[in-house]
Amino acid sequence: MDDDERDTAARHLPVLLQRCVDLLAPALAEPGSVLVDCTLGMGGHTEAVLDQVPTARVVGVDRDPQALRLAGERLARFGDRFTPVHAVYDEIGDVLADLGLRAGVQGVLMDLGVSSLQLDEAERGFAYAHDAPLDMRMDQTTGITAAEVLNTYDERELTRILREYGEERFAAKIARSVVRRRAERPWARTHELVDLVRACIPAATRKTGGNPSKRTFQALRIEVNGELETLERAVPAAIEALAVGGRLVVESYQSLEDRIVKRAIARGTTSSAPPGLPVEPETHRPYLEALTRGAEEADADELARNPRSASVRLRAARRVRPTPAHLRTTSTTRKEDRR
Repeated sequence: MDDDERDTAARHLPVLLQRCVDLLAPALAEPGSVLVDCTLGMGGHTEAVLDQVPTARVVGVDRDPQALRLAGERLARFGDRFTPVHAVYDEIGDVLADLGLRAGVQGVLMDLGVSSLQLDEAERGFAYAHDAPLDMRMDQTTGITAAEVLNTYDERELTRILREYGEERFAAKIARSVVRRRAERPWARTHELVDLVRACIPAATRKTGGNPSKRTFQALRIEVNGELETLERAVPAAIEALAVGGRLVVESYQSLEDRIVKRAIARGTTSSAPPGLPVEPETHRPYLEALTRGAEEADADELARNPRSASVRLRAARRVRPTPAHLRTTSTTRKEDRR
């Protein structure tokens, strides 16, 4: 491993790394098995799978070109066992079709939220602790920035975003102040937003819960990147990408993400037969089996190693049969159809 690869590895400590590998490995035991790492980031989870499961190859998907470049350098030693793809993870069906993997894969991993790379690169604008341009795009080649959201959305829409995506109690007050302030000069820098949010939240409330800007930054990031809408499409698409026996592992970091994942897995692990039937019809039997009891959290050892694991919720499931026709989702669309 050269110096650049060591730097990349040092900058990212994957959350629940061994637990993820242990959950995925049984499905990857056959030669030629394929894992799709839908949120490649800096490649930590993928590296561990490729090291520990010699029968597996990994398709690494990320919307962030910088992450793909750094992870590609880190994983170059694995040769053709690793394939990087620039895409958003709800495009998993298109990605696999392009790679000739229409028959399904043996594993799908999603490590949701903002990556260590994005948080640590101050100029990306994700972190409220550093002054930077208000960008927050995971893919800086496309889409609107956080500054554009703050400068163009009306007060009502800003309030909705802060309340729904940030679960911010003072959403209306913050939105009103954002609109009033932009009439004087446009929003451009993160420290300006941090100062405004702090002024909007009562001092007594600021004493607990960490930085008061956390919820506002989360809400803007989710809006800029369309994270929840993408996840609503991505989890069913990931399930449909699994061959029978394949495994899905998802790590979420806030309640809105976890709710979407929980709902999709519950749909597959629950019979769709009407209650009261004396015999469950074959077409209504569950098509997923839960591999975790509810959502797993980080234990004390994990928290000591990696403070970013504090909010993680891990869920996993195994496909036991094809999805019945009446339960197949039609919510996924090809990338060109969404433009």
